Amino acid sequence: MLSLKGKQVYLRALEPRDLDFLYELENDTSIWEISGTLKPYSKKVLSLYLENVHRDIYDVKQLRLCICDMQDKCIGLIDLFDFDPKNRRAGIGIVISNSENRNKGLGAEAITLLSNYAFSTLDLHQLYANILSDNSASIHLFEKLGFEKVGLKREWIRTNTGFKDEIMFQKVNRKNVS
Repeated sequence: MLSLKGKQVYLRALEPRDLDFLYELENDTSIWEISGTLKPYSKKVLSLYLENVHRDIYDVKQLRLCICDMQDKCIGLIDLFDFDPKNRRAGIGIVISNSENRNKGLGAEAITLLSNYAFSTLDLHQLYANILSDNSASIHLFEKLGFEKVGLKREWIRTNTGFKDEIMFQKVNRKNVS
C-alpha cells in the first residue's frame, strides 16, 4: 500500500515474524498503564493472535499495523480500535517501542499516514484518541496533528499510584461531512 508509506516510516500488516517484537512490547510493563494491560502475554497467545490478525476491520473492529523504519525494522505499533462504520469513527493509538526513536517525527508521520487512510479509504468522519493527562509528549503530538481536546475524564485510569485523568482528543474530517 503506497498510501501507507511516508518519508521516514511505512505501515504494514503484522506477520508471524513479528512475534518476538510483539512479545517484547506487550510485556513491557512501562506501557501497561496506557495499553490497559493487566498481565503478561505468552508467546503462544500472541502466536494465536498473529494467526487471526488478517481478519477484516469490519469483523473485529480493530486494525493493528507495524510501524517500520526505512531499514525494515519494526519500531512500534499503531491501531485503529472501536471501529464504528455506522457512525464512521474509530479510536487511534500508537506506541513507539524504544525511547531513542521518539521525538523524531516518526510517530507523527505514522499517525498522519493512518489518519489519511482512515479518512480516505475507510471513509471515516472522525478519529479520537484517549491520552493520560500527564503524557505531555502525546498531548503535544496529537494537538500538532490537528486533534482537538474535547473532554476530560476525571480519575479515569487506575494506576499503581492512584487514579489519573484521561483527555479525549478528536479529529473530524471536514472534507467528508455527508
